[in-house]
Amino acid sequence: MSNYDYDVIFIGTGHAAFHGAFKLLKNGKKVAFVESDKLGGTCPNYGCDAKLLLDGPFEVLQDTENYHGFGLDGGPQVNWEDLMSYKHQWIDRIPKNMEQSFPKAGITVYHGQGTIIDPHTVRAGEQEITATNIVIATGQHDATLPVKGSEYIHTSKDFLVMEHLPQSMVIIGAGLISMEFASMMVKAGVQIDIIEFADRALASYYPKYVTKLVAKLKNEGVNFHFNEAVDQITEEDNKYIVTTQSGLSFKTAYVFGATGRQVNIDGLGLENVGIQASAKGVKVNDHLQTSVPNIYASGDVIDKQIPKLTPTATFESNYVAAQIMEQSVQPISYPAIPSIVFTLPRIAEIGLSIATAEQETDKYQITVLPYGQSFDTKHDSEAEITIAFEKSTNQVVDATIYGGDAASLINILTFVIDKGLTSADLEQLIFGFPDVSYSILGSLNPNGMLG
Repeated sequence: MSNYDYDVIFIGTGHAAFHGAFKLLKNGKKVAFVESDKLGGTCPNYGCDAKLLLDGPFEVLQDTENYHGFGLDGGPQVNWEDLMSYKHQWIDRIPKNMEQSFPKAGITVYHGQGTIIDPHTVRAGEQEITATNIVIATGQHDATLPVKGSEYIHTSKDFLVMEHLPQSMVIIGAGLISMEFASMMVKAGVQIDIIEFADRALASYYPKYVTKLVAKLKNEGVNFHFNEAVDQITEEDNKYIVTTQSGLSFKTAYVFGATGRQVNIDGLGLENVGIQASAKGVKVNDHLQTSVPNIYASGDVIDKQIPKLTPTATFESNYVAAQIMEQSVQPISYPAIPSIVFTLPRIAEIGLSIATAEQETDKYQITVLPYGQSFDTKHDSEAEITIAFEKSTNQVVDATIYGGDAASLINILTFVIDKGLTSADLEQLIFGFPDVSYSILGSLNPNGMLG
């Protein structure tokens, strides 16, 4: 038995922490959490869970619009106030439930800033506690554009509790969060202008499908302004004037900014123990250890090339727990990781990247399937999947999807790509019919014939 208060202290209580914490508990370890914000972290309180609850009715609107002229005309309207109330019913109880469930399970929760004092000591608010191991799982927060008038810029936290819809909105940035929120707001009748410094939206996604999405949003009324940089924001008559460095000016009721995220490392006390970090996050080795071996990092706070997503944070949390319990000595090895933009329609990707396959045509074959035009799927004339096969093995090495079912389909294709399945392997399986997944999985062959 050690003389420390706990076996493991997690600084943070999100997915990067609690999955591993419960594994440790089951192994007989004594665990504590230190949290300076709401229990549960960003995803349930300020991120994907809250956003998807608001997204649902807009997805219904999109599905309805796909059938205009095909047996379904007109459609429902979104009542934002009722929808926000519905979101609060689900989201607001999450940290309250965790406040009860964590201690009931045996985890002690300390509220306050977590600061590392030495390799085994954390100051939790006004209290000092000790542990054999420490896990940094503090995540990220919204970055705010450093321009004059930045105090008028709302972040995703603000958007996700917005009580009433504004008549107009200027969105700064054309990345994942901006495009997702714009997809919703334009369907609610909000006038949208997007200002983007780069020459395109969603820079890391397949250009063909991003172009399709931008064209669709333009047709719905979204105005894009690429190669523009915001200069300043001023307030005038309860409205805001957003001006760019080139001289463009926009008068709007709401300014929303999504220009990146910053890691939560301020006040952590990394300098007290010599832990290295950059603007991208805490430096770790291939066992997720910092420069202090008994102090680990997990989730979005890590400086890494792997996508900073909730599922990767969960994966890392479980890995750290296994390391602490000495159940594995292997370096971390990530499986295939899908990436989804929850716009309307969705864009989803997994694998090599179509761009790479297009550059190596001697090695890869690319097939395009317009699956939304098949009779056994929901009508979605623009829905399409682009697949890359390795010629020598017929293995699927990349899938990129544009369409309403992209999120579900990409999860199925995660198994196909991660396990290296070939069209011959899939021919030995029987899938449920009729369903969009049947159409795709039954068509994963280099000839690209829809069933």
